[in-house]
Amino acid sequence: QVQLVESGGGLVQPGGPLRLSCAASGSIFSGSVMGWYCQAPGEQLDMVARIASGGVTTIANSVKGRFTISRDNPKNTVYLQMNSLKPEETAVYYCNLNTGWSTGGSWGQGTQVTVSL
Repeated sequence: QVQLVESGGGLVQPGGPLRLSCAASGSIFSGSVMGWYCQAPGEQLDMVARIASGGVTTIANSVKGRFTISRDNPKNTVYLQMNSLKPEETAVYYCNLNTGWSTGGSWGQGTQVTVSL
């Protein structure tokens, strides 16, 4: 059983930064992949960024150059640094942990990110 607790969401102005954190606890395999997904109202769940325990990452094209994912393995924590945020990136951001790069695994409760004046 894995528990994921997200933090760091909130209201930010367009162009501003925000940093999300997700701490995992429970049964975590050494080869796990952690990541972030987002879902805007009425939209599908989209992958934002993922990172393996060895540091390999995959990042959505729409956020490359603005978002950075990082991971602290001893703390089982993943971070998402979001810069130059856009209003259309307003969504609930979910933390995910899986045993590999496939879809599935465990999910956090989600944290709201609102980009607005």
